[in-house]
Amino acid sequence: MKEIMATLVSVHAGNNEDLSKEAQPSVKAELDGFAGDKHRGFERQAFAGEAEPVGTVRRNDRQWSGVSVEELVSIEQRMDLKESLTAATLGANICVRGVTNFSQLPKGTRLVFPSGAVLLIEGNNPPCVDMGAQIAAKHTTNSREPVTGTLFPKHSAGLRGVVGVVDVPGIINAGDQVTVQVYEPPASE
Repeated sequence: MKEIMATLVSVHAGNNEDLSKEAQPSVKAELDGFAGDKHRGFERQAFAGEAEPVGTVRRNDRQWSGVSVEELVSIEQRMDLKESLTAATLGANICVRGVTNFSQLPKGTRLVFPSGAVLLIEGNNPPCVDMGAQIAAKHTTNSREPVTGTLFPKHSAGLRGVVGVVDVPGIINAGDQVTVQVYEPPASE
């Protein structure tokens, strides 16, 4: 199994209507998600674009979301934003530094923290139009062109981060060194 060492730049939780999160010095990751977070729970409702009809109750495979500093900078540059994008603005629970192509990490990849907490990646996090509208309302471009709601989905495709579940509970601290155990399918015999 390939391992990558990364740094947890920030950790966030929140229950805001606009999906933003507040930076925390640490969070308690429990089997149903991050304590105090809007996306905590063992189940959720399906949304548009999933296999089940909208509103269908299903297993929550989105207990947490994560982004990388490197991909946030790439999105900013593509959108020509004057202000920096942050994990908190995008509603992400964790922000890491040091993982190239963080959004492309495969399902089954484990993020292991010093406390013993383990986050398991379930998939990538596709950009959404609602988040694009919020970014458009809060940001400007360097060229003073208006930021439209469709600019974020267009320029963040494949860079929006990942979502997953808590596999092993524990405390996660900003500044932690994270061991990223990249999932590799078993070799066929």
